[in-house]
Amino acid sequence: MVNIEVPLPQGAGYAVVVGLGFVFAFGMILTTYVLKRYQKEIITAEEFATAGRTVKTGLIAAAVVSSWTWAATLLQSTSMVYKVGISGGYYYGAGACFQIIAFATLAIKAKQKAPNAHTFLEIIYARYGKAAHGVYLFYALATNILVTAMLLTGGSAVVSDLTGMNTIAACFLLPVGVIIYTLFGGIKATFLTDYLHTIVIVAIIMTFAFTVYATSDELGSPAKVYDLVREAALRHPIEGNAGGEYLTMRSRSGGIFFVINLVGNFGTVFLDNGYWNKAISASPAASLPGYVVGGVAWFAIPTLTSTVMGLACLALETSPNFPTYPDRLSADQVSAGLVLPSAAVTILGTGGAVAALLLIFMAVTSAMSAELISVSSIFTYDIYRTYVNPNASGKKLILSSHATCVIFGFAMSGFSVGLYYAGISMGYLYELMGIIISSAVLPAALTLFWKQQNKVAVIVSPILGTALAIMGWLVCTKSLFNVVTVDTTFEDDPMLTGNVVALLSPMVFIPILTYVFKPQNFDWDRLKSITRAGETEEILANEGSVREVESDAESNTDKEKLKGVKSVTSLADDIPEKKLEAMRLEEEEKLRKASKIASCLSIFFAISLLVLWPMPMYGSNYIFSKRFFTGWVVVLIIWIFLTAFAVCLYPLWEGRQGLYTTVRGIYWDLSGQSYKLREWQESHPEELHVVQSQISARMHSQRRSADVVIDDVITE
Repeated sequence: MVNIEVPLPQGAGYAVVVGLGFVFAFGMILTTYVLKRYQKEIITAEEFATAGRTVKTGLIAAAVVSSWTWAATLLQSTSMVYKVGISGGYYYGAGACFQIIAFATLAIKAKQKAPNAHTFLEIIYARYGKAAHGVYLFYALATNILVTAMLLTGGSAVVSDLTGMNTIAACFLLPVGVIIYTLFGGIKATFLTDYLHTIVIVAIIMTFAFTVYATSDELGSPAKVYDLVREAALRHPIEGNAGGEYLTMRSRSGGIFFVINLVGNFGTVFLDNGYWNKAISASPAASLPGYVVGGVAWFAIPTLTSTVMGLACLALETSPNFPTYPDRLSADQVSAGLVLPSAAVTILGTGGAVAALLLIFMAVTSAMSAELISVSSIFTYDIYRTYVNPNASGKKLILSSHATCVIFGFAMSGFSVGLYYAGISMGYLYELMGIIISSAVLPAALTLFWKQQNKVAVIVSPILGTALAIMGWLVCTKSLFNVVTVDTTFEDDPMLTGNVVALLSPMVFIPILTYVFKPQNFDWDRLKSITRAGETEEILANEGSVREVESDAESNTDKEKLKGVKSVTSLADDIPEKKLEAMRLEEEEKLRKASKIASCLSIFFAISLLVLWPMPMYGSNYIFSKRFFTGWVVVLIIWIFLTAFAVCLYPLWEGRQGLYTTVRGIYWDLSGQSYKLREWQESHPEELHVVQSQISARMHSQRRSADVVIDDVITE
């Protein structure tokens, strides 16, 4: 392998991985205190996992963008452009964008049918019982493990490449800061840090784009990049591409990757409890726009990044400034995700290396925070609360969540080190993922969409699907290459075979097993049996609004005036049942309309992104003209500006009232007017987070008849 000269000192790697990680951790601890002081956001077990189920559209969209911007999003998409041309970046973006938009339909169904759920596995348990729950525990945890392994293997490879930092040290140190701020802030910490990370990621991508296509001395315009990439195609044409060119959508390897990407990411979204966590945390009005805006905004990130950095790497690989000059990047280096940092160093020198390091750090840590919350929710609510201690108090549940975050974070560090020594790269894991998990996608989705699907179908179909997918993958490898190794199993055709079998085989198994073993005809009201964690004890222990005011009263006269003051936690109880019922009916009507809109949008984006945009160019063997390529680049740059507005500016506007009240409260404290804060909280309880979350809890504490109990399902 050709070694790349390290552009940054080791100290830079430790400064970013450890130093910046602790800066975020300290910032989150401070933010948690501020929110508790001024917004009454108390980190109970329920708050840790769901943020009170009141998160607004802008933060949901920003969190979706940040969580879906893994190391693989930036590194794998750029590597695909380097390997197969401009189609690789588009196929990555379109093949992973659609699932986010389609997931909106599932998110809305979950909020309609199981408003108190914390994980999608609780829904599986409530409908099918223990056996099915155990099967989907495996698939959910396998998804989290594979995603986190990709984050750490890809992230550590780039950090090591840019700074010379020990790869093993990077694997163990990258999660530290994330674990700390997740422990203190829970999923709200994930939302807030996701927002900050998204701002940095979008800013760096814009910097790269304008450098390559506007200001660079060596490149500086789409026309110059176009000419140099066409020259690169003459030096090393791509087999299976139209004319051997990079600037064409007709690519055999690109098309195969498109299918693998599409199949694998269904599992990554639909089976990753992190996305369910966000859906559950969203307010009913935010579920649809949050996921649709997030999905559309995210599309520009991998597509533009890969179009900028992948093509820049191709254009500049003959430059003396290129890290491996006069050689190209090796296949191992491309698979490890080193195309993007190589391009960054070539076009911006040391500044490019710093930008690439920050970009990957942000992508790894923001996505890993979502994985920590995902796994902690699963362990707390699907293992500890379900099988170990069904009557666990909120304090025990949150202790369980904290312990899981720490254990999972460092266990994954060890697992990633093992993958590093085994020679398993991020690119390999990315394509393998669909083979392992995708057979559970369809039965999991139908759990909320089809009441006839029975227990046998939901248990057996994913197991058969995974077994057939692995068999198809390995048999195809053996028949084509006569030997089964890491390299041969990573070839296009075996990976394609395994991924397609995994996703589509349950389409055959589910209807057969459902009708052979009798349809279930499930009563959706059973899902209302899922309950929230008790919060009252924790809130009363932390809230202190009455006690603070009483302790500040200096005379009996003052204390007499305080007799009418209520704890904010009791204010939600004052809302009449009739009003709560009206609010619940209004919410259900909004969700019904949103469900129809989400279905229509899923069809629209599926046709637009997967058929109408790429297929005419694929079928016609079209090779981009200089003018068409310029237009392509301009459209993507406009798109990234729209992304910046949607996930950087809009959340600020949407949260302006909360920001104002927080800043005002800080001013009152600093100016010795703290009594005004207490007066405002007492006179405007409806604006306090703790009251809003308690109102949501009361709305969904459904009255249930004696014959609708979860034990009916468990004992079937």
